[in-house]
Amino acid sequence: MSKWRAKAEAGTLIEDFPHIVKTHGKGLMYVGNVGVGKTHLAVAILRELIERYGVRGLFYQFGMLLKEIQNSYNPVSQTSELGVLQPVFEADVLVLDELGASKPTDWVRDTMMQIINTRYNEKRITIFTTNFRDVAENEKSETLEDRIGTRVRSRLYEMCKTVQIEGEDYRRKLSQAGRDSR
Repeated sequence: MSKWRAKAEAGTLIEDFPHIVKTHGKGLMYVGNVGVGKTHLAVAILRELIERYGVRGLFYQFGMLLKEIQNSYNPVSQTSELGVLQPVFEADVLVLDELGASKPTDWVRDTMMQIINTRYNEKRITIFTTNFRDVAENEKSETLEDRIGTRVRSRLYEMCKTVQIEGEDYRRKLSQAGRDSR
């Protein structure tokens, strides 16, 4: 799917948001290679929903969320696991960036299932980004299901519309343009 189509899906979510919330509609899952604009689009959606509708929004890079949860286990920590997770569970709209990027241990999968299942049961809108596709590109590549597990991927089919973004790495393109202009 082109970047223009992905942007159109973002616009549709923003425009239809009041209806989507009332009907327990779907969020989005942007899938694509590094640097194609997945996070940029997800954050733009979140910012517009906060400004336009006053939603309680939250952004987390998935690996950083896991780190915060792990840090809450430290006896000197000023927070608890529930203290970290409560805002994630309660946000009207959550952007969870880089889904599947963390090594898929049992703890990571259990934590992911807890977050996604809670938001699923509460019918809260979630926007995900991931570099992992549903079909392996070659023998060595992993799929999204390999990284997050069958149960979580199944929930995401119902929770989100999957939007594939094709294109070049924008940051690499900028870097090359900068070198070429010297």
